Amino acid sequence: MKIQSISLRRYVAPLFALAVVATATLVTAREPFTKDELKAMDDKLTQSAKRGYDMWYGARADMSSNGLACANCHPDAAATNPQTFPKYMPQADRVMAYREMVNWCIENPQAGKALDVSSVDMVALESYSYYLHRGVAIQTGLQTRQTAGPEPKSARGLNVKGTGIGFDK
Repeated sequence: MKIQSISLRRYVAPLFALAVVATATLVTAREPFTKDELKAMDDKLTQSAKRGYDMWYGARADMSSNGLACANCHPDAAATNPQTFPKYMPQADRVMAYREMVNWCIENPQAGKALDVSSVDMVALESYSYYLHRGVAIQTGLQTRQTAGPEPKSARGLNVKGTGIGFDK
């Protein structure tokens, strides 16, 4: 009888402790963020993506010395496939991160000055292109066969109300 009692206590005590901790956690825990906190974070991401949009379409003159902008080759971030990076890039003959590829494009086709990879502007360009590719499935393989471009809901590619002018509806 004594052996069963010791054996029973060996299993019951930890289970009881676990139950107490679980109950206390459920009572004291909260969602990681409130709706207001989530909205504030989403607003900041959208602001960054809008800044990236402006830059993508030529708002930074030092990103080009020949009049080209990112959008000349990648309207609405088409064929950028940021979600497929890092990947091997034949033009550099090495595996590159997305921000390195952005700088390669700025320095080569656009003949501009590379951005600091930790800058607010680089994050804005990434925000814009990643924002447009949310939920787009990743496909590997040759660059020409990789993930199709996004289908933006407005001409600017952002989930914002268009101006109603021209194709920005």
